[in-house]
Amino acid sequence: MNASVRGPRRYLLVLVALVAVAAPTVACSNSGAPNTGTAVGPVPTGDLQKFYAQKLQWSGCASFALSEEDKSTFADPKFDCAYLDVPVDYAAPTGRTAQIAVLRQKASQPAHKIGSLLINPGGPGASGIEAATGVGGQIAGGTLGQRFDLIGFDPRGVGASKPPIQCFTPPERDADRLDVDFDRSPEGVARQEGKSKDYAAKCEQRSGRDLLANAGTRDVVKDMDVLRSALGDEKLTYLGYSYGTRIGYTYAETFPQNVRALVLDGALDPDQKLIERAIAQAEGFQNSFNNFAAACAKQPGCPLGQNPDPKATTAAFRALVEPLEKKAVPLASGRQLSYNDAMTGVIQALYSEQLWEPLQRGLVELTRGQGRILMLLADLYEGRQQDGTYEFTLDAFASIGCVDDVPITDQAEILEADKRARQVAPFRDDGNGPDPVRDPCAFWPVKNTGEPHTPKVTGLPQVMVISVTNDPATPYQAGVNLAKALNAKLLTVEGNQHTVALQGQTCVDDFVTKYLVDPSALPPDAARCKVTGP
Repeated sequence: MNASVRGPRRYLLVLVALVAVAAPTVACSNSGAPNTGTAVGPVPTGDLQKFYAQKLQWSGCASFALSEEDKSTFADPKFDCAYLDVPVDYAAPTGRTAQIAVLRQKASQPAHKIGSLLINPGGPGASGIEAATGVGGQIAGGTLGQRFDLIGFDPRGVGASKPPIQCFTPPERDADRLDVDFDRSPEGVARQEGKSKDYAAKCEQRSGRDLLANAGTRDVVKDMDVLRSALGDEKLTYLGYSYGTRIGYTYAETFPQNVRALVLDGALDPDQKLIERAIAQAEGFQNSFNNFAAACAKQPGCPLGQNPDPKATTAAFRALVEPLEKKAVPLASGRQLSYNDAMTGVIQALYSEQLWEPLQRGLVELTRGQGRILMLLADLYEGRQQDGTYEFTLDAFASIGCVDDVPITDQAEILEADKRARQVAPFRDDGNGPDPVRDPCAFWPVKNTGEPHTPKVTGLPQVMVISVTNDPATPYQAGVNLAKALNAKLLTVEGNQHTVALQGQTCVDDFVTKYLVDPSALPPDAARCKVTGP
């Protein structure tokens, strides 16, 4: 989940999303003004000023843990947590409020502290407080850990923030993962679109219309500016991964005068329409699959054979997974590995070369009629916990995506896009022909509040963009295009993974550290690094 752009089980990135914990609609708070401190930096006047002037009430993080696995990590006393109050609707700041979960790892040399370093791991829908505990370990003892308070935050509706975006109950989500439907007849398409409508209705019922209407990046960046002030920073220092780059460049467009330094890693192309982004991502995953398959072909017993030709490995892969379209693989746990879950597990593993070895073992298992490893990878992607509950990640992914982009409502346009996606990513072609089914965004109960466009930014200091050459989820050219749009410095990284900053790659981390400490210390033109090690 870390730093990922989430894709659906179908070809299009257009959002077939899905997960959550059963709960009734959660009301937002309207309990009054937040605790008052002193607003810092450029702040608005009027009813919003009380939010900018709030004083965060820091305490332990144990109650912020998102899963059983997180509880011991969050109990570490080096982390403290707080809730930031923000208006649900910035156009009505005296109305109801939401609470943004914030986690802090304090600078180890406070006398030399520069300020706060905010991070977002992407998604949309991934938890920033969860990601911060991992990044905190990477920077502890180094210059960034010494000189910055590391700040992770869960965007509105995400993770530990209140109220959460939630749509499916765990049993509904489990059932959806098993629901394999390739009927392209008019009746089959109508049935599947009925499921899209049902999902959208459940999101409205269980999340609340006002939260869905204000869940997009437009509002997240306003929350982030409130957080900047509440943390005592006159200007923002920020590291955004994947979708987090959209948060970063949208913040730059909205508050250019408040930017100190931005590192945008694994960029979304700001001007790319949804379908073109989906096609580019499909092609990127095919490239990642080809690289995995070529590496696998060199290993004895590779389940895709010893011929590294992409056509041969793709054909071998399809022969291996297509039987799952008709019959799931039973597991010792009593669950079943469906075609949907097998493909989800493969996609999860293609995000990083570090997961290629378990992917190969998972495919070997599949040749033996077993599916434990692929199910573990699918559960990682889906956010399913050992107790059968889910994090809300993919519900948030769908809900944020549906208001961040113009919905696609024309079946003919969807059909044509699906044809193109199958051509560029044949390893994902289910063999049942193009799919015209409209996703939940076509039936979303609120209008979109954003759409792709070239950022119109004046007065922005020069910022840094990182792009990995074989990034499957956000292809390299997207980073090139974002750097051009922002007049940013581009760091090219040769590797097979999605995002790379502060992940133990010395060349990359040195460039990032120097820039965050001194925003004038940007990488030189044509700077390059190469991913090394496992």
